Amino acid sequence: MRVLLTGAAGFIGAAVRAALRERGHDVVAVDALIPQAHQEDAAAPPGVHRLDVRDAPAVRAALDGVDVVCHQAAMVGAGVTPADLPLYAAHNDLGTAVVLAAMAERGVDRIVLASSMVVYGDGRYRCGQHGTQPPTTRQLADLTAGRFDVGCPLCSAPMDWQLVDEHAALQPRSSYAASKVAQEHFAVAWARQLPGAAVALRYHNVYGPGMPQDTPYSGVAAVFRSALERGEPPRVFEDGGQMRDFVHVSDVAAANVLAVEQVAGLPGDTFVAYNICSGQPVSIVDVARHLTTGAGRDDAPVVSGEFRAGDVRHIVASPELARAELGFTARVSPATGLAEFATAPLRPVTKR
Repeated sequence: MRVLLTGAAGFIGAAVRAALRERGHDVVAVDALIPQAHQEDAAAPPGVHRLDVRDAPAVRAALDGVDVVCHQAAMVGAGVTPADLPLYAAHNDLGTAVVLAAMAERGVDRIVLASSMVVYGDGRYRCGQHGTQPPTTRQLADLTAGRFDVGCPLCSAPMDWQLVDEHAALQPRSSYAASKVAQEHFAVAWARQLPGAAVALRYHNVYGPGMPQDTPYSGVAAVFRSALERGEPPRVFEDGGQMRDFVHVSDVAAANVLAVEQVAGLPGDTFVAYNICSGQPVSIVDVARHLTTGAGRDDAPVVSGEFRAGDVRHIVASPELARAELGFTARVSPATGLAEFATAPLRPVTKR
């Protein structure tokens, strides 16, 4: 198939491009090369065309002969300050809307959309006495006192985390999360109105070679890795017990290939979302330990007790739907992949 791949020069996009080509697909690779993910004035890699997905005429031209769009282009990260809101709305939401409109005009009715675990917000929790309960908002006084667990709304007892499946409510907690929810909603409306078929891949914490270096927009694995390169131990917030799922970029690329091939056969008026995760939850302090071990160091991570009031305590995905419907199972375990990531090459970016 002929696939238009946006964000093709980025961390995930480059891996997706390689995987699609290895599978025999004809890839039209485009990227805006935004400075948050690339060096200032970076040249496009060979075979990648510079294109901003907000440029409707350019997107329409790039869709010539395309069967499926694989839409990776996005401004990523947690949303460092409210000042980032226009960036997320412009690159993620307007950009997606332009791509979808251009697809409708050119008769391209299949898309794979890069989404994120952040659409779920606070995750899923269970009280030992009262069963599954909606999480309460962690109070500043509790965080300051070192009480980091989410309390039951009925008895205030600390609740245990549970796996989040794709039917969970979407409750964004950051500007980035709000933009990813909006992207999904645009895709749902597009699929219904065209009609078309859309598959959203909700990535969990993606890491691996080519990840951007330590910037406000990079993930915690890259931040820890950068600390080790400076000769410092990783600094872990809260008590380090925050649970996450870390998935290797090669597995994310494989999931995209499966989704591109699946969406081609779906009926119109279809939208489906899948968690793309390792299925092996890991605490943040263990992420730091795996990286420290991989770097050949024996100093322990610093568990600082510091916190950010807007952070989610636990968010861990269920891999079952992606396994059953998409045929996706991650191959790289966090213990192995994170240790290898400690010495993997990173992508230099413009500091912001």
